[in-house]
Amino acid sequence: MTAHLAHIRRHPIKSVGGEDLGQIALQAARRLPGDREWAVLTEAGERHARKSQSDGEPDRWMPKTQFLRGVTGHALQAVKGGWQDRRISLTHPDRPALSFDPVTEGAALLDWLRPLWPGDASPASRLVRGAAIWTDSKWPWISILSLDSLADLETRMGQQIGIDRWRGNLWLKGLPPQAEADLIGQVIHIGSVELRITDHITRCDATSANSETGSRDCQMLDRLQEFYGHTNFGIFAEVVTGGTIQIGDEVRL
Repeated sequence: MTAHLAHIRRHPIKSVGGEDLGQIALQAARRLPGDREWAVLTEAGERHARKSQSDGEPDRWMPKTQFLRGVTGHALQAVKGGWQDRRISLTHPDRPALSFDPVTEGAALLDWLRPLWPGDASPASRLVRGAAIWTDSKWPWISILSLDSLADLETRMGQQIGIDRWRGNLWLKGLPPQAEADLIGQVIHIGSVELRITDHITRCDATSANSETGSRDCQMLDRLQEFYGHTNFGIFAEVVTGGTIQIGDEVRL
């Protein structure tokens, strides 16, 4: 069975939207360029930020609990969009479309997100740019997921899940379901790029929210535990040898 790269996904703002790419250049020991470059800091997170900032911007990686996240505000899961004409353009079923410059118009994003964020959660404080990209892991890893594993999960659950709620970077097609879980410690090639598989991705309850509506439509962690005996879905990888990857590239194990 021949596997190939089916999707490249980038999320310019952590937990807020995402975009499809046709190709991208990867560098050794670096994350996917532009992924989670921005994040919305909460007021509770400001204390942590002040300990790690220089000239008003955080200068090191910060944990995910300091930011707006889908696990706290499920409505965020339905935000879609990314870069368009040097601005970020976002949509949501309950909000008007938004186009803004993240460098100068961060306040417009906060106003747009406010009705989607729970009133009992720490309010949004500001949009910050990461000295390190704002992924959940402090290590420079890329997430890899399988469309075949997703299809298996959808069949077991009896409903369509889709790829957006998982916020993965690279989606592969052509592997046996759950085969990626056995690749930890191995090296794979996507086109000319070499990646070392480093760890499983343990999921949070944000994946229980429908990415079209922003409302919970399942108990995802319970279903993963029931079907597979754990709450993992997908794997992390570190780029060993860089290069440009594109949709359709062969995956060699």
